[in-house]
Amino acid sequence: MNDPQPPYLRIVADIERRIAEGELRPGEPVPTTRAIMREWGVAMATASKALAALKQSGAIESTSRVGAVVASRRLPSRSAGGLDRDRVVRVAMAIADADGLAGLSMRAVATELGVATMTLYRHLEAKAELTQLIADAAFAEIDYPEPPPGWRSHLRVAARLQWTAYQRHPWLPRLVSITRPAVLPGQLAYGEWTLRALDGLALDPTTRMHVYAALVNYVRGTAFTIESEAAAELDTGMTSKQWGRARLPADGPLIARIAGAEAELDLESLFTFGLERLLDGLTFVIAPRDRNR
Repeated sequence: MNDPQPPYLRIVADIERRIAEGELRPGEPVPTTRAIMREWGVAMATASKALAALKQSGAIESTSRVGAVVASRRLPSRSAGGLDRDRVVRVAMAIADADGLAGLSMRAVATELGVATMTLYRHLEAKAELTQLIADAAFAEIDYPEPPPGWRSHLRVAARLQWTAYQRHPWLPRLVSITRPAVLPGQLAYGEWTLRALDGLALDPTTRMHVYAALVNYVRGTAFTIESEAAAELDTGMTSKQWGRARLPADGPLIARIAGAEAELDLESLFTFGLERLLDGLTFVIAPRDRNR
């Protein structure tokens, strides 16, 4: 099976590994654009994109005269008596999974790690940086299959992958922005895989990005209810279907009569129905340009 990860992300992952394993230490120069081109056999645009992603993620920073170096504030994955960045992120994710974003704080993470809170502030600007890292780690968990044939099937799978990530981490929708997306490896990989559905459809860049944003925003918007629904079910001891049947009289308003007629309405059915209608609507945008249909 072909590797679904684009070349620049493989370069990002390899340089990230070198930093984590101490081959590249804070303040040391990272491979230049030309060095990346020679080592990985890629074009200058790909090499530049890899360095840009590393800079956006905070792995590297620019310095005068030297150029790009490993960021001094980077949490190393291995260091004598230091902190493991991956462990910090895992602990933060576990706290968010258990207590939501309201329960996530630098102090809570530090307590779980058994270190002083100020120890984290030596490596992270604030909680906002930590939440960006756990959001990206959640997207990095996605296991991408071989893309199915056809743009509609491909986008359907992409939506399902995102939906599953939100079900696994109900706090995640609050950390995903459509207009100000985080340029980090995990989220970039999702965007790259999803946008491949539109290859060869003669869509201009603006239309491609609007199609992508519409899909992401639909899934994210629906997923906002996952967290509150789980809390409501815990509080009431009833699923949404059970609650509706118990609260809505069968001889009341139209909506009550419909619900009383055993209408199937829950988050999963809402998500599936809405997704198919979104794909129906995108047919009017995409189908006229799809030469393979």
